[in-house]
Amino acid sequence: MTIPEKFDAIRPYTPEELPKVFDELLADEQFCVIMQSFFKDVPMELLKKKLYACPDNLAVQKAFFYPLVEQLMAKCSTGYDMNAEALPDKTQNYTFISNHRDIVLDSALLCKLLIDNGFPTTVEIAIGDNLLIYPWIKKLVRVNKSFIVQRSLSMREMLQSSKCMSEYMHFAVNEKHENIWIAQREGRAKDSNDRTQESVLKMMAMGGEGSAVERLADLNIVPLSISYEYDPCDYLKAKEFQQKRDNPEFKKSREDDLQNMQTGIFGFKGKVHYHAAPCINAWLPELAELPKGDFFGEVARRIDLDIHRNYCLFACNYIAADLLAATDKYAAHYTQEEKAQFEAYVESRIAMVDLENKDEAFLRQTILAMYANPLKNQEQALA
Repeated sequence: MTIPEKFDAIRPYTPEELPKVFDELLADEQFCVIMQSFFKDVPMELLKKKLYACPDNLAVQKAFFYPLVEQLMAKCSTGYDMNAEALPDKTQNYTFISNHRDIVLDSALLCKLLIDNGFPTTVEIAIGDNLLIYPWIKKLVRVNKSFIVQRSLSMREMLQSSKCMSEYMHFAVNEKHENIWIAQREGRAKDSNDRTQESVLKMMAMGGEGSAVERLADLNIVPLSISYEYDPCDYLKAKEFQQKRDNPEFKKSREDDLQNMQTGIFGFKGKVHYHAAPCINAWLPELAELPKGDFFGEVARRIDLDIHRNYCLFACNYIAADLLAATDKYAAHYTQEEKAQFEAYVESRIAMVDLENKDEAFLRQTILAMYANPLKNQEQALA
């Protein structure tokens, strides 16, 4: 397949490019150290041999990333699954748009779960270039079927970049016959109050042909709900909320991003559930007559309803809501033992925040809101 050159700077590597990229990765000392740390019991020479034996990106995912995610989740979760019953045609290619909980694992776990659920391929992953901290990371993510979202551009450059990315997404779904994963917003929803940004949908409609309805329908968009029982980064998110409250100009450093990535990967998650809604093509035509100014807002609202309806709620969500409101409205959904355990968990997370002027009351409210918001949004979606 011939891939247009205009996509070269952002697309995943092609199978033909992989051997040279493997050479470059294996020449990077830091990459080799990290690779060996993940596969401690396998000699480096065998890992190299296994890597070069992979004919394409999907083979690399199955040989390396799949067992790695399996190993991580065995240690860091009490179980994970995916409900994909709304997608009976597994030969169709979809654009999964989801709430965003974890920088790395949201898409990595989706890839594994699609394989486990009998899908023939995984997803190409939209990843922001702000996370590509080292050259080897940028190469590795493109081996792992990622395409690059270019940020920190001027308004004119951003418009050109968004159009190119949109055109690439349409090409990936319709010509490469790949699935795609993209977050519903730029960056994670730190308070778990998940809302689809209209700008993401407008970008997706820049590619393709025809009306806005036809352009979005061309991508076969599937709203995907991701539910973590525990968020390993909850205390880091709460810390960032206080930093931004105390200093509106605060911006995370490269080290902060690394810490969030590392904590998200290795931290305890409890149970994790993915739930796919039906493809939005079933209801998109109903919005065809809406004024252009209202169309994307309504699509975003309908996607949010699907995501919120399909959350998997845990005892901690109900406990957090009751603690926030100082009631026992949801007491039937948890035991007193579970409540005591969660309260102790929240205090332990507050203790991990390393700020000189730590505002414990604010941090407590912030963490409780993170766990209560999925319940609040689901109730509103089902009302």
